[in-house]
Amino acid sequence: MKNLVIVESPAKARTISKFLGSNYTVMASMGHVRDLPKSKLGFDPDNNFEPKYLLSVDKRKVISDLKKHINKDTTIYLAADEDREGEAIAWHLIPALKIEKNPIKRIVFHEITKEAILKALKNPREVNQDLVDAQQARRILDRAVGYELSPLLWRKVRYGLSAGRVQSVAVKIIVDREEEIRAFNPEEFWKIKADFKNPLLRADLVKINKKVTKVRNEQEAKEIENSINEGAFVLIDIEEKESKRNPAAPFTTSTLQQEASRKLGFSVKQTMVIAQQLYEGNISSISNHTGGLITYMRTDSLNLSKTATQMAKKVIEQEYGTQYSLDKPRVYKSKAKGAQEAHEAIRPVNLSLKPSDIKLNLDNAQFKLYSLIWKRTLASQMSLALMANTTYKIEAGKNKEYEFQSKGQRIIFAGFMKVYTEGSDNPETALDSTEKILPDIKKNTILNLEKLSCEQNFTKPPPRYTEAALVKKLESEGIGRPSTYAPTISTIQAREYVVKTEDKKLAPTPTGEIVNSFLRDHFHEVINLGFTAQIEEKFDDIAMGKIAWQDVMKDFYHSFKKTVDEKDKSVKKEDYLQVRLLGDDPKSGKPMSARVGRFGPFVQIGTKDDEEKPKFVAIPKELNMDTITIDEALFLFTLPRLVGLNDKGEEIKANIGRFGPYLQVKTNYFSLKVDDPYTIELTRALEVIEEITIAKEKASIKIFEKEKISVLLGRYGAYIKFDRKNYKIPKGLVPEDLSLEECEKIIKDDSRTKRGKKVVTKTAKKVVKKKTTTKTTSKKSTKPSTKKTS
Repeated sequence: MKNLVIVESPAKARTISKFLGSNYTVMASMGHVRDLPKSKLGFDPDNNFEPKYLLSVDKRKVISDLKKHINKDTTIYLAADEDREGEAIAWHLIPALKIEKNPIKRIVFHEITKEAILKALKNPREVNQDLVDAQQARRILDRAVGYELSPLLWRKVRYGLSAGRVQSVAVKIIVDREEEIRAFNPEEFWKIKADFKNPLLRADLVKINKKVTKVRNEQEAKEIENSINEGAFVLIDIEEKESKRNPAAPFTTSTLQQEASRKLGFSVKQTMVIAQQLYEGNISSISNHTGGLITYMRTDSLNLSKTATQMAKKVIEQEYGTQYSLDKPRVYKSKAKGAQEAHEAIRPVNLSLKPSDIKLNLDNAQFKLYSLIWKRTLASQMSLALMANTTYKIEAGKNKEYEFQSKGQRIIFAGFMKVYTEGSDNPETALDSTEKILPDIKKNTILNLEKLSCEQNFTKPPPRYTEAALVKKLESEGIGRPSTYAPTISTIQAREYVVKTEDKKLAPTPTGEIVNSFLRDHFHEVINLGFTAQIEEKFDDIAMGKIAWQDVMKDFYHSFKKTVDEKDKSVKKEDYLQVRLLGDDPKSGKPMSARVGRFGPFVQIGTKDDEEKPKFVAIPKELNMDTITIDEALFLFTLPRLVGLNDKGEEIKANIGRFGPYLQVKTNYFSLKVDDPYTIELTRALEVIEEITIAKEKASIKIFEKEKISVLLGRYGAYIKFDRKNYKIPKGLVPEDLSLEECEKIIKDDSRTKRGKKVVTKTAKKVVKKKTTTKTTSKKSTKPSTKKTS
């Protein structure tokens, strides 16, 4: 094949292949094909931070399939997304495919349409090393933070915890807000409202003695009520003003996530998944349209192309009339820190494709998100809305010392509001765009009071963040970039540092708080919002070729590593013991607590200082030590549980152990895969025991009981089991014919022992330790060529 186009996803490959002729094959890399090794630091701090990239195990077949379509004359078009991650994906493909000597062309596009793809093919460029280096800097710096901090957390707090440069800052923001809420002292205030009749009107007390003042307590409210009862309500002034209202800018990644959360109830991750489908054209076929429906959805730009604004003007005039269109396109400037203005905002590829035209081609979620993007884009290029605002000022009180106000709003010209108004995280502001018409009352009219209401209120603490509000906060602080918001929020929830409450707010877990406390005490700079934003700015400088990525690593890594080593010696684990008191055990009166031990979370009754040893029970996976209740904990102590007797009169017990739930009959154990040990009944328990016994018998080829060596048949063929370890049977040997001596030799010679492990058999009674051998291989440069092509 003469030309191979490599994109990131199969859906995108399918769409683009429709635009190209038989001379082109379009295939997907499925994202990144190389990465730093999972279990190692992955770069050499003493060798200018040289990264040690490996081909990802799950991408070996992808690379193999791609190679089948490449020969020495094949032109390779690297068509990954037009951002830093996409540039890095393209760069990694070169050494992974060993195509340094092939003609290589990097192509980029902002929308998946035939016109955009053909234009990209005509205008290839080289891989942009500055963008690659910016991605490398982020990946390697993030690896440094995670690799060095996470093990320290294991040693000083509890095993299995992790830290990350951006995720830990996101957790800090949520914990800080929770601490604000806890420290908040509500203040009392009273609202005083007057309801009038003939005509109907409601007004609020706004001023006392011509000053905006709060009514602080019931006594003040009563004094106001008494004074009002001795006077009259007179409409003393009518204030009328016209105001103009501007439409919101077209969507960026963060504003799309926020608005989809407010108006559609989508999570940040859900929004990005659906947007990806719309971008790639991963939808049912639409007549007269092939390709994606929206432009690239990872962007912080507010720009719209000339083509887009011309399309918008045409659609606006067709659908709503010329009075709703603009003479010149409206231009927006981003206020977000570090915004990249090179690309377009998120918009429909073809604005003339109305949501109603393609509703049947989309699923419900796709339709809702496309409609939101279509309306927002169109509204951004529509005329201003004109509002008439009326305020009635009403005098009251014995000495005319109180001013009540009633506000009305009338839409003179809807403008962009004909199509779209922006949502808000504050429910009260949702009413800002609604009309409220005041009755026609003349100045100096005495109003008839129907009811005076005095309502006690208390100031409220700041609200917890929603996912959308957290994205807004991260963006405003310059933390993260469009591609990082969704994964960051998903990660902190997956790690159980943060949970989503019933009203979809984000709250920290005790685990999240203790990790934040540890990092705040000892690595304040790493989770400092200003520092994190500075690092993002440095990544931007690398992307623009202003500084070298290795210099950013030098400035950060060595002092950070020194701090980690110092804290490893000085910090005591006792300072961060994770214990959560649940209450007292009703039977013994001893304290019950949820704790974390060597093998995971557990509940304990009593303390180590008691005469009797404390009782323990593991907390199953479906429960969380941060949220488990005392009733749930007490229920866990009903194990081990006597299920009943078998036909031999032997007890069958249900329990949970280190390896999960099981049944026990004397010294025999039967794992429970799907059944609940707390509720399993005797009939089902006997079935499970019989099923496992038959399966074991079928799997058993030979058993040497005295030596505890078994020859078994497993999913992938026969193997030897000894001391809870499995050993491969060499080719050429018949499992059924193996003798004890042959089994012991296989165990002894197994490749495991070559890595220095000890193997003991009762017959040989010898300890064999194989020496580890290493081979020295010459290092190849990890920096791929970006061969210039004509």
